[in-house]
Amino acid sequence: MTPNEGMTMEQERAGTVSASHAADSGIKRSTKMTPKEAITFAQERGAQMVDARFTDLFGTWQHFTMPISEFDESVFEEGLGFDGSSIRGFQAINESDMLLLPDSETMFMDPFTEVPTAVVICSVEDPLTREPYSRDPRYTAIKAQQYLRQTGVADTAFFGPEAEFFLFNDVRYVNDPQQAGFKLDCEEASWNSWADEGPNLGYKMRVKGGYYPCPPSDKLQNVRTEMVQKLMDIGVRVEIHHHEVGGAGQCEIDVRFDEIVTMGDKLQMYKYVVKNVAYEYGMSATFMPKPIFGENGSGMHVHFSLWKNGENLMYDETGYAGLSETARFMIGGLLKHAPALLAFTNPTTNSYRRLVPGYEAPINLVYSQRNRSACVRVPMYSKSPMAKRIEFRAPDPTCNGYLAFSAMLMAALDGVQNRIEPPMPQDKDLYELPPEEKAAIAQTPGSLRAVLEELKNDHAWLLRGDVFTKDLIDTYIAYKLKNEADAIDLRPHPYEFHLYYDA
Repeated sequence: MTPNEGMTMEQERAGTVSASHAADSGIKRSTKMTPKEAITFAQERGAQMVDARFTDLFGTWQHFTMPISEFDESVFEEGLGFDGSSIRGFQAINESDMLLLPDSETMFMDPFTEVPTAVVICSVEDPLTREPYSRDPRYTAIKAQQYLRQTGVADTAFFGPEAEFFLFNDVRYVNDPQQAGFKLDCEEASWNSWADEGPNLGYKMRVKGGYYPCPPSDKLQNVRTEMVQKLMDIGVRVEIHHHEVGGAGQCEIDVRFDEIVTMGDKLQMYKYVVKNVAYEYGMSATFMPKPIFGENGSGMHVHFSLWKNGENLMYDETGYAGLSETARFMIGGLLKHAPALLAFTNPTTNSYRRLVPGYEAPINLVYSQRNRSACVRVPMYSKSPMAKRIEFRAPDPTCNGYLAFSAMLMAALDGVQNRIEPPMPQDKDLYELPPEEKAAIAQTPGSLRAVLEELKNDHAWLLRGDVFTKDLIDTYIAYKLKNEADAIDLRPHPYEFHLYYDA
């Protein structure tokens, strides 16, 4: 049995995607393409433009576009120049010249452009040394994959993220010196049950009531299905889609697991498709973890396993929840380093509006089978050894997938290499524990500032194999503190006027 047989994500019962779905749609097949084949691929599909894309240090997809006549095989060797000083977290202005090196294996046709456009994902190089750029997050993932094989622990790491998001019909926000606030609206939200919609036909979602009601309560079925079709058209295999708990437009689409670099690419493709399909439907998608007070936040639970020579290293029928010693040590590494790891997996101030008690948030640094109140869960849907994996539930979809998956892998490897035992598994509802038991369980830090401080003090495990560099970590921390943590702390919060204006 190969890794692709029997190992799925959250929903084992979901059917697999038919390989014939997009036989004529021009998706990139799983076979590797040479530069020549990538150009032929684009030409045969009528591409008139080529879009070069890369990811900045904080996870935003950047791009520029050129006529296909200017895109030949030499580009894959010589690269494409761009201004690195204009990209967040990249170069100083006196060192601005940088190169993009297209990866021919990533070519796909953009499903949204009016003019047929081929897209190629790129890595970043220094034009003088021709060395890969240390702050290129995709290069970090490449190095993580290489380091995994060098350790001899395993040769393959599979990641399967479940990135949740909200869809809104109207979004407004303002942040001026004299005013600040936001206003969101969603057609299916509970607050619209009394709205004058000329006529209002009801079927609104209750607060926290969005998990699985059928249409017409679920008004986003067609939007999500269109997203799934577009994802499959560009070569991203999808397992399932559904409405999530958040009644005001929360959704989830689960994509098939893949290796670390490819999964980082696919997460970028996933976000791009979700946002653009929503836009075509006159809606707006956000991956903010906590856009609405009182509703469940959006997480990105990540299913994670290690393999060697085609064998899943996670399974032992005699272990707790069928876990091997290797899997247990992986959990030990993840939980030990979680306070620092969250700087990459939960990288925004808004991330810590979600990681609070009471909203199914995985704040407890323990592991458990089936238990969603634990930071690490062991899914128990299948008894197949090939399906055994762990689920790290803390991450959210504002993360840069390349960095988040790489950091997860490095923490897990540290656990295996140093035989780190996790705390005893907890199969109770951790939110309902007596106070004395609850006090004995460590929890995730409560702010972005706190996890950045943890990362400052605990990052030696990230530097092994030169996977992460001190320069990348220092740049990341400095930017996040100044532009996000400090920026939030310095501004009056609208709710403070409710609390204190009449003081």
